[in-house]
Order: sequence, then structure tokens, then C-alpha cells
Amino acid sequence: METLLSEIRFGLRVLRKNLGFTAVAVLTLALGIGANSAIFSLVNGILVRPLPYSQPDQLVSVKATYPRGGFVAMRDQVRTLDVAAYVEGHEFNLTGVGGPLRLTTTLVSAELFSVLGARPALGRTFYPGEDAAGRDHYVILSDSLWRDRFRGDPSILGRMIEIDGIGREVLGVMPADFRFPSAKSQIWLPLHNEPANTLAYWAGDFMPVIGRLRPGASLAAASADVRLFQSHVGELFPFRMPPQWNADIAVLPLQSSLVADVRNRLLMLLGAVILILLIACANVANLILSRAATREKEFGIRAALGAGRNRIVRQLLTESVLLGALGGASGLLVASAGLRILKLALPAGTPRLADAQIDWRVVVFTAALSLTTGAIFGLAPALDSVRPGLAEILQSGARGSTLPTSQRVRSFLAVAEIGLAALLIIAAGLLIRSFWALSHVNPGFEAEHLVTARISPNLSFSNDPARCLAFYRNILDQVRTSPGVRDVALVNTLPLNGRVSKRSLEFDDLRSAAGDNLPLFWLHVVTPDYFRVMGIPLEAGRWFNPADASGNAAVAVMAAESAERFWPGQDPVGKHIRFSRETEWRTVVGVVGNVRAYDLERSVPDYMTGSVYVPYNLKATGEGGQVPAEMTVAVRTAGDDAEVGAMLRGIVTAANPEVPLSELKTMRTVLSEAVVTPASTASLFIAFAVLALILGMVGIYGVLAFLVSRRTREIGIRLAMGAQRNDVFWMVLKEGAKFYAAGVTLGLAGAIATTRLLSSELYGVSAVDPLTYIAVAAVMALVTLLACYVPARRAMRVDPLLALRFE
Repeated sequence: METLLSEIRFGLRVLRKNLGFTAVAVLTLALGIGANSAIFSLVNGILVRPLPYSQPDQLVSVKATYPRGGFVAMRDQVRTLDVAAYVEGHEFNLTGVGGPLRLTTTLVSAELFSVLGARPALGRTFYPGEDAAGRDHYVILSDSLWRDRFRGDPSILGRMIEIDGIGREVLGVMPADFRFPSAKSQIWLPLHNEPANTLAYWAGDFMPVIGRLRPGASLAAASADVRLFQSHVGELFPFRMPPQWNADIAVLPLQSSLVADVRNRLLMLLGAVILILLIACANVANLILSRAATREKEFGIRAALGAGRNRIVRQLLTESVLLGALGGASGLLVASAGLRILKLALPAGTPRLADAQIDWRVVVFTAALSLTTGAIFGLAPALDSVRPGLAEILQSGARGSTLPTSQRVRSFLAVAEIGLAALLIIAAGLLIRSFWALSHVNPGFEAEHLVTARISPNLSFSNDPARCLAFYRNILDQVRTSPGVRDVALVNTLPLNGRVSKRSLEFDDLRSAAGDNLPLFWLHVVTPDYFRVMGIPLEAGRWFNPADASGNAAVAVMAAESAERFWPGQDPVGKHIRFSRETEWRTVVGVVGNVRAYDLERSVPDYMTGSVYVPYNLKATGEGGQVPAEMTVAVRTAGDDAEVGAMLRGIVTAANPEVPLSELKTMRTVLSEAVVTPASTASLFIAFAVLALILGMVGIYGVLAFLVSRRTREIGIRLAMGAQRNDVFWMVLKEGAKFYAAGVTLGLAGAIATTRLLSSELYGVSAVDPLTYIAVAAVMALVTLLACYVPARRAMRVDPLLALRFE
């Protein structure tokens, strides 16, 4: 221990004596280690850190969805699990407490909180049976809603509040860190299980199911149990279920299920910063090799005084580990700042993003990474520094020359830096091209000068269709005559806003076989001017007209791709369709262009087969079989978009002060939000690629600058013998070209082998896109040339007389 402390003190003195070298090495390591620690803090918080519930290892997710009736049957029949179900994404109005407020709501079975093992901060959660019709007039508040709207009033328990016009008793308030199923949930309501309502009970929300393993049960046993249940649950339905429904049912750990959508993206980012760290290590190793070459006399004296090989190696490793420790300490500061940037860059809906923080796991990871990194990048220079010949160097008094082994190590590190940087830049280039292609997709509508807002009356509006239609007709009339408005329309589900309305559809001339399931369509309920306001082109037939809005004629408009799918090569106009559970056939009066309504890659989700539009009238029954009460207004402006918001809010408040206006935004903003995930991934890879490029450039410069300094005598002799200065310049550039050729070849080969892992994140570009590879090779050539220029210029300016006299 005394010897170790002595070596540490000596190492600190050596590093303090060479502050320039120490600062560059520590900064390089801090960037590499800090980037890794920042990404690890995300991986730790999202993927590794246990869920904040009681015995989280016993919590599971059932890879299946069920309506209320199916879930109740599972709750009664499955023996290995205590199960619970939930429906995320419902929205209801809170009234009577200040202005009307639209709340993001999660409907849950009564067992959800007990299954999770989550306790409220105030009050209690639901008791068994309090999700049944007639026993479910309760609500549980989130901590944020309780503090913001109710001012943290502890007497809130037992108080009746109005949620969508229905009085509900506040049972409890959840803790601030309870964010299930996501941080968006503001209140939790019981499911409202009502077997008498066959439509809602068996064909309503198909819900994800979670569970807790009962004592003695395993994942395998639970999977077998739910598969047995799935084999006969279809017999309970009042209609035939498709054979592929829940065909891949399984029981998985809840934590992995919650973060499945972001796992690959996080691992990709982690792989990218590991490349950054490797480049940083190569840089520091080259710095140490170069510095060790200037300490040959010191090592020779140590050897002459009796220091053994192991003693010198241990001292040099101590110095490199100290560098690693300093880099790690600085890296924690970089990681702290980097984590804040990452949280801002990643989509707000990233699961468990709030759980990512610099905790003890991150500190331990950083410490282990620092020490390991210090040992790895210091090992090769340490071994090289005690090569045979130190005594001869001492005796001759010469400066020594770089031995082939040492130079090969330096060259290999430079080539590795170029290769790793090229690999990372190729990945960033592919993501940039993908993002560019996605952001330039034609969404099927004109987004400029288009302002939208969600109008959300209570669901009771649907019980009085005439009142609902009159309410919206009044709003449309007032908005249409307002200054700065060119036109206005309504739609039940705005493109790209995340909401989906679905109905099964039957075709008059394409009758399904008995027992076959009807195709599922996205149902757009619109006012007649909607297509013109949105700029959706008409391809055949006509749009809706005011007569269609009266509801006398049952009509529909089809999306072009849907019409072509079901009537290939035919004229769809005049065909007839009918929604499930309806008796009247609708006539297709027109075909419109395709709209990317689900996301910018698809018009509809994979489980749907097409899109259909119907006019907003008494016959326009939405997904729940009623006239939609919640609609989005789309305003085509003639002036300043910013002025429209206040106008809309005033008109809606005047029409009904209890109806909230929410999600006020332009369609240009909606388009930007649709690409936020690929944009964040691409931006992070760009940042990593730039950092890799800078580190790689510094590495090449360092190797060539050292090479020139060690070959000063040779260059002086060449010039004295008549060599031209341009010849010396090109000699150095050729050395850099060798590094470039080997490194880029290595990087391109590595990219071909690994970038296929990016395929799930790419749109409109192949993982082996030639243009990207060629562009990266050109960029790396330019960077290598810039890195070579200064050492080459320095070499050609060597004075032969001074060089030989100095040697």
C-alpha cells in the first residue's frame, strides 16, 4: 500500500508538471465517459431500474387485449395471476372548479392499484367490485392535478366533483411518482362494466392486461394458463372472433413490456457512445505513446538504477488510471448536463423518462468505466515504454527514434479512429436521410395557414344528437364570418393527432362468407367543407354538399387506396357500403386523395384495411354507435394564425362556458410533432458523429505531428540532399492517405455489417444506401486532409541546418 501511494503521488506530480497534456487527455476522456454515463443513466432509468411498485419482479404483462367481458372472464378463470386491465387515452371534462378543463383519463379495473402494489398518498384506491355499473361513481386524482386545480387541499377526500357532467366522489390522491400507465394520466376512473350493454361490454375498448404472479406461480405456468383461457374465451362472445385474435398470447415481465418501444432506440444510442469512448481511448493512448517517447531517458535512468520492468509498467499504468479517474470525475459533470439535454431531445412521451437520473448505479458505472478505460488505454503505451534498448539510449545520449512496433501501434490506433468515426457518421447519415424523406412526405393535405383546435363537450351531448349538431352549426357559422377566416370545417379525428375512430364495413357487391369478419375501416366524420378546407384533392365523383349534411341521404366518400383495394379497376362512385349493426346502405359519391392520418408512413394502422368519410349528420354514428360529441375544428386562415386562437376560444365559451377548447395548434405544428421521434434520434446521432469526427481529426493530427517531430533529422537530410519542400509535403500527406484508406475501408465494412440494426428506424432509405456511404467517404477524406495539412506544412518548413545541428 505504501508503494502504491508513492506511485500515486509521483503520478500526480507528473500530470501536474505536464498540464497541457493532462488537460487534453482529461477533456477527451470526459467527453467519452460523460456521453456513456449520460446514455447509461437513460438505460438505467428506463430499462434497468426496477418499477416503483411492491415486488416489481412479480409484475407481468399479458401479451393480448380483451374487451370488458373478456377481461372479467379472465379475472374469474385464470388461477396463476391476479389480473387488472386499463384503457389509456380517454378524455373527460372537469367542470365546476374554475374554467372547464380537459383531462387525460385512464379507465382501470378495480384491482389495478392492488395488483401494482401502489398506495395512494391520500385516501384509498378502488375496492373490488367498484368498477361495476352503478357502483363506479368514483375518481382518483393525480398529484399534479390535485395541486394545480385543487391547490393541494387535503379535505378533497369525499368531495363530489363533476367529470363529464357526472358527479364522482374523490377517493384518493396518488403520489407524485405514480405515473401508470404514463405520465399523461391525470385521473383514474373505474371501467364501468355493464354486461347488459352488449356493444360496450364485448366490442368496446380492447384493453391491455397486467397481472401479479400468485405465490408459487412462474412465467411459464402463467403463460400456459392464459393460453388455455384464450383457447375457449371466444365461445363467450356474441359474435365470432377472428382466429388470429391474440394468437401469440404470452406472459412477459411488465417492465420489459412497458419500454419495448424504446428499447432498441436506447441500445442504438448506447452503441453509438461506446464508439465515441473507443475513439477517445485511442486518442489518449496515442497521446501517452507520444509522451512516453519523450521520457525514454527517464525510463533508461530508472532501468540503470535497478527498476524492474514490472515496476515501470506499474508506474505508467498508475498514471493512466489517474487520468481515467480524472476523466471519470469530469465525465460525471458532462453526464449531468448531457442527461438534461437528452431529456429535452427525447419525445416527452418516452416511457419512464422521468425516472432517468444520476443515481448510485450511474456513479458506480462511471467509476468502473473510468478505471477500466484508464487501464486499457494505458496498457499498450506502458508495455511499449519498457522495450529493450533503454540502456543504449542512455549511453548514446540520443533522442531515440520511434521503433517500428511503437509506430505500428500509433498507426493502428489512428486507423481505428477513422474507421469508428466513419461507422458512426454513416449511421447518422442514414438517419438524416430517413428523417429528410419522412419530413418531405406528402401528407395528403395542405398544412400552411391551417389552425386546428379540439372542442370537447361532455359525452351527454351524444345523447341528444340534434342539440349536438346545433351546437356545432352555431360555432361554424360564427367562425366562418370572423375576420381573417377563409373557411372552416369539422372532423372527429384530425390527421396525425393520435386518435383513431374505427368501424367494420360491409360491401354490397363483396359479400363476406358466413362467419368471416368484416374489414375494419378508419371512420372520418366531417362537415361538407372539410376536404376543401384541408386541401384534400377530389379524384372521382364529388365531395359532400349541404344536402348531405341534412342527413336525408346516406352517402360516403372513400379514400383512393381503399377504393382501389376493394374495387380494383372499377369506378367506385355509385357503389354501396354499410357499417356493421346498421341496416341502411350508403352510396359512395366520391373518391378523395390519400391522407397520412395515422402517421407519416401509413394512412391507417396495420390492423385496418382502409379509410371512409361520412358527413356529420344524424346518421353519422361514430365508434360508440352515437353521433360524435367531440370534434376538431379546422380553420383556413387568410391572415395571422396567432389571432385565431383567441377568436375560437371566445366563440366556444360564448356557445357553452362548460365546453373546453384544447390542443390549439397549427397543422404545421402537427406535422412537426409527427416526426419528433425520428428527429430526436437523428439529432443525437448527428451530435455523436460530430464529436467522433473531431476526435478522429485530432487523432490523425496527433499521429502525423509526432511522426514529423520524430523524423526531423530524416527530413533535414532529405532537404540537404536536394529534396524539394513540396516532396516533403506530399510525403506527409501520403502517410495520412494510408490511414484514411485503411480506416474508411474498415468503417465501410463495419457499417455494412452493423447498420442493418437501424432498419427499423429508417424510412425511404436502405441500410446500405450507396449515396450515404460515398458521401461519408468524401467527408472523411476532407477531414483527413485538414488533419494532415498542418503537420505537412510544418515538415516542409524544416531548416536542414538547424535540424541536423539539433540532432
